[in-house]
Amino acid sequence: MNRPLDPANLPDIPASAVSQWPDVDSLYRRFDELVKQPIRPIKRDAMNKVMGYFDERCQGSKRLSEAAKQVIPGGVQHNLAFNYPFPLAFAQAHGAHLTDVDGNRYTDFLQAGGPTLLGSNHPAIREQVDRILDECGPVTGLLHEYEVKLAELVCELMPGVDMLRLLGSGTEAVMAAVRLARAYTRKKWVIKIGGAYHGWSDQLVYGMRLPGTGRMEAVGIPRGATANTQESPPNNLDALRRRLQINRLRGGTAAIMVEPFGPESGTRPVHADFNRQLRALCNEFDALLIFDEVVTGFRAGLGGAQAYFNVMPDITVLGKCLTGGYPMAGAIGGRRDVMQLLAGGIGTSSRRAFVGGTLSANPLSCVAGYYALVEARRLNAPALAGRAGDRMRAGLEEIINRRGLPYVAYNMGSIVHLQTSGVLLLDTGNPLKLLRARNEAKTRKHMMEEMGAAYTAHGLITLAGSRLYTSLADTDDVIDDALERFDTVFQLV
Repeated sequence: MNRPLDPANLPDIPASAVSQWPDVDSLYRRFDELVKQPIRPIKRDAMNKVMGYFDERCQGSKRLSEAAKQVIPGGVQHNLAFNYPFPLAFAQAHGAHLTDVDGNRYTDFLQAGGPTLLGSNHPAIREQVDRILDECGPVTGLLHEYEVKLAELVCELMPGVDMLRLLGSGTEAVMAAVRLARAYTRKKWVIKIGGAYHGWSDQLVYGMRLPGTGRMEAVGIPRGATANTQESPPNNLDALRRRLQINRLRGGTAAIMVEPFGPESGTRPVHADFNRQLRALCNEFDALLIFDEVVTGFRAGLGGAQAYFNVMPDITVLGKCLTGGYPMAGAIGGRRDVMQLLAGGIGTSSRRAFVGGTLSANPLSCVAGYYALVEARRLNAPALAGRAGDRMRAGLEEIINRRGLPYVAYNMGSIVHLQTSGVLLLDTGNPLKLLRARNEAKTRKHMMEEMGAAYTAHGLITLAGSRLYTSLADTDDVIDDALERFDTVFQLV
């Protein structure tokens, strides 16, 4: 198990969690080059050997996976748990590493989808959680001091948050944010930046992952649920202005919702001044600006992307990172006058946006969140995790260039992207391009799954084979070892 780092012994502590914003125009040119050429997958004979790893070394996971299929639809409870060719079952998580039920050890660049900025199972948080469990258990249903302390700390850290309402997940927080925006503005239209993921509520399963796809994934969702949800292409401010102008004639726009690094945690990165211009448009058209900081909250720095860009949203959505990997992680924060519409209490008679959640703000999640943020600040975790991300990106770029591959690696601090198949980068700008994207997506998605399997067989856990989250636990030695493993995989292409 990795020993917790002492801030007094940390070399070269950077000043910012995101040392440099990537050259977005250059990245989009490289994305275009990647998707215009044939895919470059793992060679078939090499892929057969990769599959042999799972057959020979992962029998316990395979048995659990088969059992899971009998009682769990698809064999997994959420998308992150799916791995090709079958989900691996893990027994231990410490720092930068995971160990599966068969005893295989991996370097963990999934980090539970991003929340464990300090690394998995950090002892300083676990100690406080154990204490609270001994004192009062995980939940009381009543006010507890740590929900106040956590709210105070988030309000102190995030410049756009004057008040905080804790909820159970990022999806719940998005639902609350949309409801609050409509209640405050008394308008109905909500515009999201196309391709972004804002949870799975009915009204936001719209234009997910690929811009321009509208209701493509809205199976089981009535059209009325998305009737007032719109999407606008990332980085296209002219298109967004036109939509705002049309909406003004139809009652106005309640809010623009954005992942401030770009859709899918920066898979389609925005220009450095994009959020500032969104703020100006919201001011001009009297709409609220909602930052979905489920991932960027604390990974972009303890002040979030809003502090990094110095752009203040009216509403901030928080999720995964809020509790350092412990459950019931979600919140909505924002301007005091907006947030007052969420005032709770059975006897409340004034106009309000109703939001519930019996187990929200429980002692377990609140104490975990409070100490996760305290430790992150004490250890300068966002900046050190970002430094590890810089090292990972630089190493991946060197390997890609040396081996003459068309792949694209880039990072925003501790959020590292590795595009090999380009499935999420396909052009959907018009109906013909959308049709082509749909036709190509299956082949490119399978390549991404195979790349992910090859990384896993070489001891690396990633998010869908295309994204890596670095953490405080990722020392130079951890990153350098991982880069050697990536180099071995790319040799198989």
